[in-house]
Amino acid sequence: MRLNEPRKFISEINVVPLVDVVLVLLIIFMITAPLLYRGIDLKLPKTEVNTIKTEEGKVISVARTRQIYLDSKAVSLRQLEEALSHMKQKNSDLVLYFRADKEVPYGLVVQVMDLIKKNGIERLGMVTEPEEKAILR
Repeated sequence: MRLNEPRKFISEINVVPLVDVVLVLLIIFMITAPLLYRGIDLKLPKTEVNTIKTEEGKVISVARTRQIYLDSKAVSLRQLEEALSHMKQKNSDLVLYFRADKEVPYGLVVQVMDLIKKNGIERLGMVTEPEEKAILR
């Protein structure tokens, strides 16, 4: 190279490192995304007839361990009552869906339903699983 020659600059961008980083991030997100939201494992009672029209609303679940969940957040009965009261004040036409494992004691189911009714929430749907023979019809 001579001293009097002008230098040539490379004007191309090397995207290989960028692609490598993006692929690694994609793999990390693909692996961790299913772990971020884990549903509550419930064995719902089965019914032959579905009379509930689905609307958007909050979901209250009671697991076999007697743990109560509002959507996916674990709450106590007292916290549930406060949250229901707050939600009812915000939205007078609130829709709730109630899911309880079939092995949960009936007394706890009635206790949660009583809290719901005590807060003036009239639109309550009981979530069940359809019977297999009802599906085959």
